[in-house]
Amino acid sequence: MSDKKVRVRFAPSPTGGLHLGGVRTALFNYLFAKQHQGDFILRIEDTDQNRYVEGAEDYILDCLKWCGLTPDESPVAGGPYAPYRQSERKAIYREYAEKLVRQGHAYYAFDTPEELDKNRKEIPNFQYGQVYRDGLRNSLSLTEHEVDELLDSHTPHVIRIKMPADERVSFTDMIRGQVSFETSQVDDKVLLKADGMPTYHLAVVVDDYLMKITHAFRGEEWLPSAPVHLLLWEYLGWKADMPEWAHLPLILKPDGHGKLSKRDGTRLGFPVYAMNWFDAKTGELTPGFRELGFLPEAFLNLLATLGWNDGTDQELFSLNELVEKFSIGRVSKAGAKFDFEKAKWFNAEWIKKSEALSLEPKVKIILEEKGVVISDDEYLLKVIDKIKDRVVLLPDFYQQAAYFFEQPKEYDVNSVKPKWTAVKTDFFVSLITLFGKTGVWDEATLEAAFKAHAEEKSIKPGELMLPFRVMLVGGKFGPHVFDIAALLGKEETIRRIEKALEVFTAE
Repeated sequence: MSDKKVRVRFAPSPTGGLHLGGVRTALFNYLFAKQHQGDFILRIEDTDQNRYVEGAEDYILDCLKWCGLTPDESPVAGGPYAPYRQSERKAIYREYAEKLVRQGHAYYAFDTPEELDKNRKEIPNFQYGQVYRDGLRNSLSLTEHEVDELLDSHTPHVIRIKMPADERVSFTDMIRGQVSFETSQVDDKVLLKADGMPTYHLAVVVDDYLMKITHAFRGEEWLPSAPVHLLLWEYLGWKADMPEWAHLPLILKPDGHGKLSKRDGTRLGFPVYAMNWFDAKTGELTPGFRELGFLPEAFLNLLATLGWNDGTDQELFSLNELVEKFSIGRVSKAGAKFDFEKAKWFNAEWIKKSEALSLEPKVKIILEEKGVVISDDEYLLKVIDKIKDRVVLLPDFYQQAAYFFEQPKEYDVNSVKPKWTAVKTDFFVSLITLFGKTGVWDEATLEAAFKAHAEEKSIKPGELMLPFRVMLVGGKFGPHVFDIAALLGKEETIRRIEKALEVFTAE
C-alpha cells in the first residue's frame, strides 16, 4: 500500500431502495478506511436523471445513519472536494470528454435513438464498436466539415470512447488477483450523453481522480466495465493515480443460483433492503430489515460475514471489532448465499448481548404502539432483562412482554382443563392465602414456598407449574415462572391466580 492517505467512496445511485449488497459495499469501504485512519466518502451518482427517484438520496443517508456508517465527506457534511452530487459537477466532465476526442481516444456520435434501435433489430448482437462504427454517423466516418456543421447546428450527439483493436488490458484486483480483458470484446461505451451529463464510466474515473480516491471497492457486476475505466485512467494521463480495485462477490439467492433480488425477497418472505422503501411513483412499499425488527449491529454483522471471515470461529463482531479485524484479502471471490434463518440468529444474539437500557427506547415504542401503557421505565428495564434472551426480532417483545403490564385477555385453557382437578383448585385457593402472608417476595422464596405447599398437598410440583404459568401469562411461554411472579409483585400475582381460577373452574 502507498503512503497516500486512504480515501474510499461509497457511490450509490438515488434510484430506489438500498439493497443489502449496497450496504455491504458501504460497510467494507468504511471498515477499510477506518482501519487505515482514512476517509469514507459518500458520493451520489445521479447522472442518470431518467432513473432519479425523489427521496432516494435522503433514504440512502438515513440508511447509513441507522447503520452507524457516518461519512467523513458527503453532500450533507460537505468536504474539500465538494460538490458530492455528480449532477452538480456536470460542468466538469465535458472538458475531459472533449480532451479524449482531441487525443483520438473518443469521438462524437450523432446517431439518433431510432437509428440505433433499427440496427439492434436488424443486426444480431449489434454493438457500437470496432465492427460497425465506420458505417454509423460519427466523427470517425464523417468528414471534418460534416462534423463541424453538425456541431455548429447543435445536432444532438454523444461522446463515445474509441476502444482499441486487439489489445489486452490488465489490472490486479485486491480480491481476484490478475484480471485481463480483450479490448476487441468491449463496445464503444458512451462517456458523455446528449444532455451533457456523463455516464458512469466517465464520471467515476474523473471523480475518483479529482477526489483523490485511493481504493475503489464495488460489486463484481462492474468487472465488465473495468477495461473502459482502465483505458480512461491511461488516456487521461492519470494511470499513476489510479486507485486499487476490489470487486466484491455477489450476494446470492438462498439456493445459490443467481444474484439475490428484491423479487426473491418478496417470493421467499424476507427483506433485501436495509429499511422500508416506499416508491411514490408506483405506490409500492418494499420492506426493510430495520422495520422488521433488526438491530443495526446485527444487520452489519450479517453483512460482514457474507463473503468475509477473519479465519477464526468467531461469528459475532461489533463495528469496532470489524474495523480491527477486517481484511480485504480474506474476502472470498465466490458469491455468498443469503440465509435468512442465519440473519435472524444474528439478531437474536445481538439482542441478548444488548444492555436493557439501549433496547428500552425501541421496546417502549413497540409496546405503546400496541396500546400497552408504560408508567414505570425502571420496571420496563427489568422486564427487558428477563425476556431479551427469548426475542428474535424486536416486535417479539410485545408477545414476550405485554403480560407484564396487563392481565391476560385469553388463556390457553386447552392445555390446562383436561388435567384440572378439584385438588388443584384447592391448591391454588390456599396458595393465594400463603402468598398473601409471604413477606419476602423474590424468585427463590416464591419457588421454595410453592414447592413446599405442593408437598403438603401431596401433589407433584411439575403438575402445577404449567397451570401457574398460564394463570400469569395466558399461555405456555415466558421466562422462569417464579421470575415472572417476582416481577409482577404480590398483589398482581394474587389477582391473576384469582381471575384464572374463575376461568379454569367454569363449566
